[in-house]
Amino acid sequence: MTELNTALKNCPAPAKLNLFLHVNGRRADGYHLLQTVFQLIDHGDMLHFTLRDDTALRRVTDLPGVPEESDLIIRAARLLQAEVLRRTGALPRGVNIEIDKILPMGGGVGGGSSDAATTLMALNQLWNAGLSKQELMALGLPLGADIPFFIFGETAFAEGVGEALQAVSAPECWYVVIEPGVMVPTAAIFGSEHLTRDTPLVNITDFSSHSRTSGFGKNDLQQVATKLFPPVAEAVEWLGAYGDARMTGSGACVFSAVATEADADAVLAKVPAQWTAWKAKALKQHPLIGKFSAKL
Repeated sequence: MTELNTALKNCPAPAKLNLFLHVNGRRADGYHLLQTVFQLIDHGDMLHFTLRDDTALRRVTDLPGVPEESDLIIRAARLLQAEVLRRTGALPRGVNIEIDKILPMGGGVGGGSSDAATTLMALNQLWNAGLSKQELMALGLPLGADIPFFIFGETAFAEGVGEALQAVSAPECWYVVIEPGVMVPTAAIFGSEHLTRDTPLVNITDFSSHSRTSGFGKNDLQQVATKLFPPVAEAVEWLGAYGDARMTGSGACVFSAVATEADADAVLAKVPAQWTAWKAKALKQHPLIGKFSAKL
């Protein structure tokens, strides 16, 4: 971090994996009730924030297919700016936001949500807004159910629509992740008549006591996604030859846990050329938590 009073550079927005994802029911408002374990990994986008001399909030990096006005980064920044105004009576200075974008859209790795969470954490620091972690989580929830997890900032057993979080331990391992080259729209998966919505509830000790937690449970969304998007099914089948392979989130990325970086490299060397693939290590904590601990 540099120029703390005017800028925050190199703020990570790490990806997440859903080690399992069960759909347990559906609320009257249409939202699905879920259980999952979110795992942060050390692969993600990088954001840079620089104060302006006015109050405008601008994303100065072009992202094809993502208009600035609808980007979760700008929407999150506006929410926090409005909250600071409400609390202090003064509108904080505007910000230029740059993003080094590597996480795929529609990949199930939480790219947009992680970017929004990093924006809330960074601007809370840059503006000296003083919101607590819990207040930032509540502020981000209306924008996306995954955003509170990234602010929570550690491996979490999640319930409800994904916002009820408890810290949980998971293996210290590496992951091989394949991007099958398709963007899976979340609404199409959750809206499918073929989606299983009655998986029995589990509890946090069921996950914690499992001898190989990376293989616990299943992803209820995978069956729907693999039928609608054959490249996802192909990636699951291929990676399954090297371990327990499954889709993360509503897709499209597919992952498998391996014990060491060398194991990950060995699998990556064999990945067919039509796919983008990468390795990542499990993270115990969001990289910004330690840097901003005095403010969160």
